[in-house]
Amino acid sequence: MTSNRFQTRREMLSRAGAGFGAIALSGLLQDERVRAGEKAHHTPTAKNVIFLFMEGGPSAMDLFDPKPKLRELAGQPLPDSFGPIITPMGEYNAPLLADKRKWKQHGEAGTWVSDWLPNIANCVDDIAVIRSLHGNGLNHSNGVCQMNTCSIRGGRPSLGSWVSYGLGTENSNLPGFVVLEDIPNKVFNKSRNWSAGFMPAVYQGTALYNSNPPIKNLTPPGSLSSDRQLEKLELLTTVNKRHASKLSKEQSELEARIESFELAYRMQQAAPDAVDLASETEETKKLYGMDQDDTKDFGKNCLLARRLVERGVRFVQLYHGCGSKWDAHQNIESNHTKNCKASDKPVAGLIQDLKRRGLLEETLVIWGGEFGRTPMSEKGTGRDHNAYGFTMFMAGGGVKGGQVIGTTDEVGLHAVEDRMHIKDLHTTILYLLGIDNMKLVYHHQGRPERPTLNEGSPMLKLLG
Repeated sequence: MTSNRFQTRREMLSRAGAGFGAIALSGLLQDERVRAGEKAHHTPTAKNVIFLFMEGGPSAMDLFDPKPKLRELAGQPLPDSFGPIITPMGEYNAPLLADKRKWKQHGEAGTWVSDWLPNIANCVDDIAVIRSLHGNGLNHSNGVCQMNTCSIRGGRPSLGSWVSYGLGTENSNLPGFVVLEDIPNKVFNKSRNWSAGFMPAVYQGTALYNSNPPIKNLTPPGSLSSDRQLEKLELLTTVNKRHASKLSKEQSELEARIESFELAYRMQQAAPDAVDLASETEETKKLYGMDQDDTKDFGKNCLLARRLVERGVRFVQLYHGCGSKWDAHQNIESNHTKNCKASDKPVAGLIQDLKRRGLLEETLVIWGGEFGRTPMSEKGTGRDHNAYGFTMFMAGGGVKGGQVIGTTDEVGLHAVEDRMHIKDLHTTILYLLGIDNMKLVYHHQGRPERPTLNEGSPMLKLLG
């Protein structure tokens, strides 16, 4: 390469310091990654988030929200005082379906959990169960979309993207927002769930794969030396930056691709250690259920999540049941038995492992799906979608464990006390991270855009 060739800002920083390392990225972080907030708006209680997304909609009245009245009225139509309810199938009044679970109070707080989740039940003193979630999505596409973006309509940035935009990353060699699917490319809406929407594409989530290793092409070919690889990357950056200078600022995809090349180069140094589970003890792997066929896949992803937040990844989202596997329109007994068995031990292992390593205090763990399920039966043995009242739980990150917040009505159809809309949920997550949802602003086409569509209040009861 000639000495008078075009030199980008990034190349200058790279040449001036330690290559594609902390110096170059430090500058990028100051003017790109932390442009919106620069600092938290108030003192945070959480530094990182692990969002465990049970795709398809788990049933609250079979897991965390026992309903004796439902057993009493089983087989009868829904009383007029509780309805009507609109579902994807329209308005209907099918017979009520009782649960078949054995319930027990657990922990010092006496939190009710069914026998489908025996391992999570042992963690309830670290968990805050929220029984009063509600949203607007009646089918999987808009339900998953709203749980990720606050809107049932596609095109808005995801929660993880807003967090990346507001707080940046703590590790220059790893993505700030990572997504793990248990079945790649199966989740409803696919990559739109972790899209940056109208914000620069650099804030979108990075999907890892349920493979070994989970990052493709992580190791460069043996025939390619480090110096040669760096030269190729610099040439690509030069050509791409020349092209990018001719594009409008609204076209951020090329800028994101340039940074992805640079991040990929840095990840070849840091990521192999982050995703290498060989250094974990057999006891730790067993804690996550990696020694059992039913739990090994999700257990691996949960362990990867811990290793990623341990290394400074800000937001990790794990999907369990990709392809709406929790969607129990019929045979809920077999459906939830299988899904609970596959996820219960890994989730409990994650909470226990974070706690014993001192990471739970700063890591917010969230569990839940896009909605819940109806108390009325569908096809005699299943339950339909219910966005009117469902359950999620949080642990760590400043959340006080051993408490239950909110209630649904006597049959579990509608949230009635301490109602918490999905916009309130996102506002609460941002609040715990030190972000004011009304102060985090991105200007798009002359309009100030905010992560929760100018609505939402934090649920301060979670802090105790």
